[in-house]
Amino acid sequence: MTHLKPLKGRLLIAEPSILNDSSFNRAIILITEHTNKSSVGFILNRPLEYTLNDLLPEIDCNFTIYQGGPVEQDNLYFIHKVPNLIPESIEVDRGIFWGGNFESLKFLLNSGGLEKSDIRFFLGYSGWEKDQLINELNLNSWFISENDIKNILSKEEESLWRNKILQKGGNYKIWANAPSDINLN
Repeated sequence: MTHLKPLKGRLLIAEPSILNDSSFNRAIILITEHTNKSSVGFILNRPLEYTLNDLLPEIDCNFTIYQGGPVEQDNLYFIHKVPNLIPESIEVDRGIFWGGNFESLKFLLNSGGLEKSDIRFFLGYSGWEKDQLINELNLNSWFISENDIKNILSKEEESLWRNKILQKGGNYKIWANAPSDINLN
């Protein structure tokens, strides 16, 4: 079986072997940047109990905030699919963009110009220094998947990890139905 490389736009799937890692247990990460110096991504399936309005009272919008990862958790990041509405966005992969002009974004949100399915907000990000992600892949902490999710910004986070594990097949099927806290078994 060929192993995919961690290219931007691909998904990083937590292996069942890191179930004890509270930061990344059952995480699915969209890789937004991968160079020979570092890698960056955002956890797609960790909704927090905050909305955008909770964190930024000047923005009249109740979109859910997600935990993007353990790095810089006091910073807000976003990915979206509307580069025509948010200038200065960086393309990650076919129709998915990262960041952009925050003033334009604020105006769009306050005027109701965006749907929840257009954008996702994150506190913090997941980051790896040179060779760190490759080492973790070699230790079987992660596997890489093509991004085959029809709408990566849709609200299917509960089943995201389980579905990716089931796609992998074999012994992974056992883990797909295991409780999220393995100590409960």
